[in-house]
Formats: sequence, C-alpha cells, structure tokens
Amino acid sequence: MTEPNHKPIAVLGGGATGLAAAYKLTQLGRRVRLFEASPRLGGSVRSERTDGWLVEAGPNTILENHRDIIELVRELDLDTERVVGSQTAKNRYIIREGKLHSVPMSPLSLWRTSLLSGRSKRKLATELLANPQERERDIVLAEFVATHFGQEIVDYVLNPFVSGVYAGDPAQLSTRHTFPQLLESEASHGSLIRGQIAQAKARRARGEPKSRIVSFRDGLQTLTDALARRLPDGTTELNATVENIRTALGAPWRVTWSRDGSLHTEEFGAVVLALPASALAKLSFGVDAHRSLAELDEVVHPPVTSLFLGFRREQVAHPLDGFGALIPAIEKRKLLGVLFSSTLFPGRAPDGHVALTVMIGGATRPELAALPAEELRAHVMAELRELLGVTGEPVFHRLNQWPRAIPQYNLGYERFLDKIATVEQLYGGLFIGGQTRNGIALPNCLRAGLTLGEKAAR
Repeated sequence: MTEPNHKPIAVLGGGATGLAAAYKLTQLGRRVRLFEASPRLGGSVRSERTDGWLVEAGPNTILENHRDIIELVRELDLDTERVVGSQTAKNRYIIREGKLHSVPMSPLSLWRTSLLSGRSKRKLATELLANPQERERDIVLAEFVATHFGQEIVDYVLNPFVSGVYAGDPAQLSTRHTFPQLLESEASHGSLIRGQIAQAKARRARGEPKSRIVSFRDGLQTLTDALARRLPDGTTELNATVENIRTALGAPWRVTWSRDGSLHTEEFGAVVLALPASALAKLSFGVDAHRSLAELDEVVHPPVTSLFLGFRREQVAHPLDGFGALIPAIEKRKLLGVLFSSTLFPGRAPDGHVALTVMIGGATRPELAALPAEELRAHVMAELRELLGVTGEPVFHRLNQWPRAIPQYNLGYERFLDKIATVEQLYGGLFIGGQTRNGIALPNCLRAGLTLGEKAAR
C-alpha cells in the first residue's frame, strides 16, 4: 500500500480508460483527481432508457475476452446486472446483391454458403497449404488478405467485418496494428487458418476464458457509472479544461485547469493521460506551452452516425434472427450495417416491438454521416424496406452523431505510437494510454486504464 502522504495523481480524461485508471489507483490506496472537459463521465459510453426502449449512443456490446474484464465486473458487483448475448445472436448476416446471407460458422456451412463463389471456397482450401513467411514490412489489410484468399474474400468478408469493427477501410488499415495475430499466423504456420486454429488451442491450454458478448440490463453505461461511484467524493472535476501540465527534474507535476473563467493550479506526483488523440494533440506542456503531441492531430477519425429505430414487430418482415447484417462497400449502399438490438439482448424494446441500430458513414462513406437528420432517415428507411421488409414509419427513433468516431490504425501508424512513447519517456511520472494507443474496443480501453493505474501507483 502506498503511503497516504504521497502527492495525489492526476487523471486527465473521464472516459472508460480514465475511469478505470482512477478506479485502480483508488483501489491501490492512491489519492486521485480526475479532470473531464465535458459535463459527464463515460465518454462515448452512453445508455438511454425511454418508454421501454434502451438506446446505446456509442458501443453496443462488450466482448468478455480477458480475465481482467471478468474480474472488474465482479469487483463492481455487477454480476446480477450482466446479460449475455442471446444464442440467436451467433447468427450473422452479410448483404450480397440485395440479399442477406448467413456468415458461415462451420466448415460444412462454408461449403454450402451462397455468399462465396466456388472459386473462393477452393482458395480457402488451398490456403491451408501455405508456407510460413516473415514479412519485412507492414502491409494494408486488404492486400494481406487478398494474397491468402483472393479479392472476393476481401470484398465480402474482410470489408464488412472491418466496417463493423473500425468503420474503416481495409485498403488503408495496417495489418500490424489492427490484427497482428494474422502476421503471427503467417510467420508460424503460413496458413492463416491453421495459425488461428493453433492460437485458439493455445488460449484454451492457458485456461483463458471463452469470449462472450455481454452488456448490462440498463446498458453499458452501467459499467462506467459503477466505476465513477467507486471514486471518493471530491475526486472528479467536470467541465474542467486542462490548460497546461508541466514539471521539472525532481519537482512535482503542476496541472493548470479552468472552469467558468477561473484558473486553478494543483500539484501531483504523476499524471495519467487518458485522452483522445485530438485532446492529446492540443495539450500544452511546460511554461512555453509546447504541444509535444501535436502530431496526433493527424490521426484519422472518420465520422459515424448511429440511428436507433423502433418498430412494431409486424412492421418488419425479416425474423431478425441474428446479431445483425453488415454491408460490404462493393454493394454501393448507404449503410455500414444494421444491428438487431432487440434480438441481441432482452429489454431493448417494449413487448411486441423490435429495435434496430443502423450505422452510417465511416472511412468509406464519411459524407453520409453528416447528412441532415430527415434526409439521413429517408435514406435509411429506403434501405431497410428493401433489405428487411420494413413497412410504415418507426414508432421511436434516436440519432447519435460522432464527428470523430474511431481512430484508424492506418499504414504507418507506428509514427504516432513512437511519438507517444518518446514523450512518455521524456517526462518522468507521465503515463499515456487509451483508444489511440492500446486498441479501439471498450475492453482494450478498460484494460489500458487498469494498467495505467498500476504503473502510476508505483
């Protein structure tokens, strides 16, 4: 346990990473001050319950894929609130030529699927014979996957998958920084299929938990709210803009922040930066207001808009028997995908109703995310009528827009990571992490926060 007379630690950023870091520091007996520029905690995690509908403004699920996440939920006494994705949600769809095709989940279904041509199926079989190889340079995902499986797999499997995870473009994303395990499979086995099978066996041998999609009865904000409640009174400052952080050799950190025109300066033993790339880029270091991380302003963040739509069950012809449907860019449609929200978890729609969450924009169609609400809704409804047999108008809707949604780990992303590492090494007692550095998914952000808290407490 750290001595109680040690200076407190500043955590900048009250999203999932910052909350997890502040929580871990508190658990380790350290005093914490958490500064958040907005009027609320939780960042993009925001859940709204209205008249029987449950809307997720940001992420819709969390993948329970590591012991740290399982233990965190248990520590926060959220086991009784936790809900696991329905068995039906294991079924996923991809649109091809205007029709929904089930994503093959077994070797037998792979050979039966109408999603892929016979040529691509044969390519999958021959890929099993690939020889190991080590690449000297990074490569974009689209090119990497095409060398193993051909262009059709890129167009109708990789592209929609990447759109669903990153809202990104596989022709721009780095293989090394998005899916390094694929490079590991190629180097060790040659075949990505054999490599992934071997990695799965290794995880089971290590006793790692099986990945499960989960949420909570009242949405993912349950988790971030629980983290916030575990912080002592007086820990958090909302609507607080950090103007400057500075230190000198052997001296404490001084953080200057403002609210309502008033400036405040406090001293800290360490500083945790759990901020998005744009905020890191604007942060001033030292008395000369040097923007040490200004380069991070160049990290690409395409806009994404989500439209939550509620219908009476009889208004939707499709059985909605799955997680949702992803739409490849090659299909030239206006949607990235549709999540079958009321199928995935209970309590997302009133009895006799269904809920859909539609995603628009991303790296391939950024202009669509900025359309006026009524025009956007008209485009979405036209697509849903054709794809899912929707009739009439929604009985409930919510629009959430994220002008800078998900950082894109594009080819060459290591220059941003190297810059972060350099600045962190330059200043003793500075710890940087979160979505820009540690992975874009909510579990990555939470685990990054826990790690930052442990490092800063030492």
